[in-house]
This record gives sequence, structure tokens and C-alpha cells, in this order.
Amino acid sequence: MTRYARNERQALIDTLVAAGPDAPTLCEGWTTRDLVAHMLIREREPVAGLGVIVKPLAGLTKSRQESIAKRDYAKLIEQLRRPPVWSPLSNPLTDEVINPLEMYIHHEDVRRARPGWKARAIDPGLSEKLWGRVRGTGRLSLRKFPAAVVIEWPGHGRVSAGAGGPEVTLTGEPSELVLFLTGRQAHADVALTGPDELTGRLRSARLGI
Repeated sequence: MTRYARNERQALIDTLVAAGPDAPTLCEGWTTRDLVAHMLIREREPVAGLGVIVKPLAGLTKSRQESIAKRDYAKLIEQLRRPPVWSPLSNPLTDEVINPLEMYIHHEDVRRARPGWKARAIDPGLSEKLWGRVRGTGRLSLRKFPAAVVIEWPGHGRVSAGAGGPEVTLTGEPSELVLFLTGRQAHADVALTGPDELTGRLRSARLGI
């Protein structure tokens, strides 16, 4: 069985090593060392990791991330290379369910922050996995957007999202759709059709989960 999470993790690590510890990423205000620290907290510190979505814990998450980011970059990379088997996010039973999206997005966060980046070929199996996450990601990130958003992978399927109203269609490959829906609109190769006011607003909206 192809292990997309493992493969994307290794590709991400190769890119992180090549970029070095202080390279920019698409995550606002984060360098590559900050991104690695975030990923280590997510897998290794469940309480601090909750601060990404639980506001009362956000201060703890920020403090731990800043502390971890100060450590030796090469050692941080080695920790990321060997995810803990006890973690609910990276054990052998959950890794392939949870992590293909996480690893893919953060790999592109590093790749697409560099000048002259180009979209890479995506394995069809990974595209299917990413498409499987589009429905939930789209519905959550667009739940308050004032339009009926149709998200389409040409030739494969469509899903509906948004809070209702005039129709807007978001079209692209799953690898580009998930980047758009997680707040990376400026770096995602998608097509938007619908009223100009709404498509412009969607391209600059603060999306993410």
C-alpha cells in the first residue's frame, strides 16, 4: 500500500533541509524553523497543540512553539523525520488517515514561498485522498461565506459549501483546492466564476480551519 503521508513527510523534510532554518513560508510570520516547531508540537505535545483551535490555550501553544524553534534545526528535523508511534496523530493506525493533507499543505508552504516555484505532479492516489478532504474542509472554512459555493474537480465530482446566496464555482485539482480552502488563495491555481464582488471577496477572505 502506498504511504502518502510518509512520502509527503519525507519530501517535506528534503525541502526543509534544502531551504535552511530561516527561509520564508506561506504561514504568515513563520520561517521554516517555526513551521517545524509547529509540526512537532502537533504530534508530540497534545495539550499545547490544542491551542491551534482552543483559544484559551493559544498562549501556551505560542510559547512552546517559540521555545522549540530556538533549538538546533538539524535536531528538530530529525524529530520530525521520526514521528512518535504513541501520538494520536502519527501512530501507524492514524498516520495515513490524518497526515497526507497536513504534510502536503506544509510542504507547499515551503515550496511556494520561494521565487519561481512551479506546481509539481501529484500522484493520482494522493489527489484522491486530498479530494476526500475537500468536502469537510470546504464546508468548515466557507461556513460563513455569503454564497452558495460549488467546489468542483473537473471530471470527478462536486461538493457544496458556503452559507447560501448567489452561486460561486471554485474549480481545480484537489491539490490546489485544499490550498485555497486553507487560506493560501494567492498561491493556489484555481478558477473562480460568479459575481465579481463575491469572487474577489473569496480570493481575499481569511479562510482556514
